[in-house]
Amino acid sequence: MAPGAPALLVLLLLLLLLPPRTAGCPAACRCYSATVECGALRLRVVPLGIPPGTQTLFLQDNNIARLEPGALAPLAALRRLYLHNNSLRALEAGAFRAQPRLLELALTSNRLRALRSGAFAGLAQLRVLYLAGNQLARLLDFTFLHLPELHLQENSIELLEDQALAGLSSLALLDLSRNQLGTISREALQPLASLQVLRLTENPWRCDCALHWLGAWIKEGGQRLLTSRDRKIMCAEPPRLALQSLLDVSHSSLICIPPSVHVQPLELTANLGEDLRVACQASGYPQPLVTWRKVPQPREGRPQAQAQLEGGAPGLGGHSASDTGSGMLFLSNITLAHAGKYECEASNAGGAARVPFRLLVNASRQQPQQPAQPPPPAARPAGREPRPEAGSMAFRALGLATQTAIAAAIALLALTALLLVAMICRRRRRRKKARGPPGEGALFVNDYSDGPCTFAQLEELRDERGHEMFVINRSKPLFAEGPAEAPADCGPAEGAGPGLRVPPPVAYEIHC
Repeated sequence: MAPGAPALLVLLLLLLLLPPRTAGCPAACRCYSATVECGALRLRVVPLGIPPGTQTLFLQDNNIARLEPGALAPLAALRRLYLHNNSLRALEAGAFRAQPRLLELALTSNRLRALRSGAFAGLAQLRVLYLAGNQLARLLDFTFLHLPELHLQENSIELLEDQALAGLSSLALLDLSRNQLGTISREALQPLASLQVLRLTENPWRCDCALHWLGAWIKEGGQRLLTSRDRKIMCAEPPRLALQSLLDVSHSSLICIPPSVHVQPLELTANLGEDLRVACQASGYPQPLVTWRKVPQPREGRPQAQAQLEGGAPGLGGHSASDTGSGMLFLSNITLAHAGKYECEASNAGGAARVPFRLLVNASRQQPQQPAQPPPPAARPAGREPRPEAGSMAFRALGLATQTAIAAAIALLALTALLLVAMICRRRRRRKKARGPPGEGALFVNDYSDGPCTFAQLEELRDERGHEMFVINRSKPLFAEGPAEAPADCGPAEGAGPGLRVPPPVAYEIHC
């Protein structure tokens, strides 16, 4: 063997053992063999050009708000991904499907508000998931699968659904401390057969009958999962138990008040095309969960209407919707399909209560379309007020006493109008009788006169409707030629008001 051959052989072996050099490295990032470090570079997206063989990727302390579809697709060899201290608001379903070998995923201190179903699909080998320091409010069923370690501390979790941790039979550590949990069910922790560490401290626990099981479980053996600090599960409510440890509260003090439900009215008639809101008020402790649903009627062939809850949580499926404390059934553009029986249910740990409600739809009262130029309103007799339609929803919704009072007021107004008409007719008949029949030489005078006159100055006329009248002609002499005639007093007739002086020559009409 030539001199120096062993050294050359050793060098060749060393070159073969070294990992292959990466083809390139993203700008401003630092690449070390199978590790790429891109932290604190103010990045908004995952940079391009990351070597496909990368096993550890640091993207922490940036401004990444969204993982673009396919951004991680070339990185099938990735084992560890650190995305903590970014601005992630949501994770798309299957966002990590191209990373089947990923072992550790850090999403701490982002802005995640919810986790969609399937967000972690494909991570069959994931061992540690860090979700601490986000804004998660609830954990839905079947969110996580096959995890030994799950960190959820420092969120805003108020609700942990019964199957949220289903499939985590290998989970050894669960940290739910520093959240907003008021209660937790036995079913939620049931799947955790391998649990070794459980942290539940610094939550506003509501010490009622729903936490009976937790206190008993800790005393019977669950305390092995809790440190001495974690065993201090402090009550936040009710006020009489505030700041007391759950383990120090007797079972008889952990009480619930079953719910009561009130719906008014219990039956209502609506017209086609109208909008309807019906309130369901519920009380109890803890505050009941209110659910509206339409009772199915199999014999009817028409589709059922959807009941929506105004200002509450989204529907739970079918024709139901839910809210805490009170619920509002909201139906828009009512059709015949909305008619039927509904049910408002309120439930809490103390029990459940239901109240039925029936909706009738008036098919003959469909509201007409508004014309471009509405016709003028039809004239109605004086003193007559429009009556509320007895079939209208607003009038029927009034109480019996209110309906009776409105009907009495309308009848009184009608009677008053009839009396006024009768009095006017009676006065006219009296005036005609006082004047006497025409042709008997009586002088018909008006209420006003400016002095004496004689029959010689009166001229008989008829108007276009045939009514008789006399006109004083001042141009004629006071006395006609012939025998003397006594002057007639044209002053006010008996019962007439005071006369008004009008300068002559003015012709006055004296109507019969």
